[in-house]
Amino acid sequence: MSNVTQHVELDIDEQGVARVSLNRPEVHNAFDETVIQSLLDIFASINKNPDVRVMILQARGKSFSAGADLNWMKKMATYSFEENKKDAGQLAQMLNALYTLNKPTIARVQGAAFGGAVGLVACCDIAIGSKLSKFCLSEVKLGLVPATISPYVIGAIGLREAKRLFMTAEVISSRRARRLGLLSESVSEQDLDSTIETIVNAILKNGPYAVRQAKELASAVANRPIDNALMNETSEVIANIRVSAEGQEGLSAFLDKRKPTWIVNNDK
Repeated sequence: MSNVTQHVELDIDEQGVARVSLNRPEVHNAFDETVIQSLLDIFASINKNPDVRVMILQARGKSFSAGADLNWMKKMATYSFEENKKDAGQLAQMLNALYTLNKPTIARVQGAAFGGAVGLVACCDIAIGSKLSKFCLSEVKLGLVPATISPYVIGAIGLREAKRLFMTAEVISSRRARRLGLLSESVSEQDLDSTIETIVNAILKNGPYAVRQAKELASAVANRPIDNALMNETSEVIANIRVSAEGQEGLSAFLDKRKPTWIVNNDK
């Protein structure tokens, strides 16, 4: 299944792998209010689609994304406070829709990821970048701040490193982005797609409902004290999934030494 808008493409293959592609290579995939709305709509459709098992966020051309479009920024400079707040709210909603998507998300990063694009990378569950990728939180160079993306970037790389990069607007390498936690892996350009394919195939071998629950579980228990409330909550989670149809099928398949029913056309 394919769905093409002017600047964002959506393709879903027969295995349920959704590829969302930024498609403005002539401006290094810079985004404006139209691109943001398209992404928001696409993320909502993927969230509701039970056939989608995993989503890859990628981009056409040399760059992942240069961040905000220059013409969009010029227009925003003429907006009132209320108009700017509404405009920023749309971006905040899009980022949160990506971050909370009920499917695994993988960012495929080549070339530059600057400004708001760093937020897109930070919002994804997994981010694979080429060794030639460069990253920059460039907002302060324009007298601005990385406001709407800040919770996700801080979550990915930690507060102290985020403060430095927010204030300095340093350009960092793929290797450093990996060390900070913004990237999950940094690989050669020619290994970018095969690395992502390996991760996708690993996900497709797992129970779809279990994968969604595992993602939700990680967010639900992060940074909480291990007390009776948390232990009871996690006990309920495993009890519920053990008695679910998928849990029963997975256990039966393991005991019967057969593939579970959710593995289709995936022998890798």
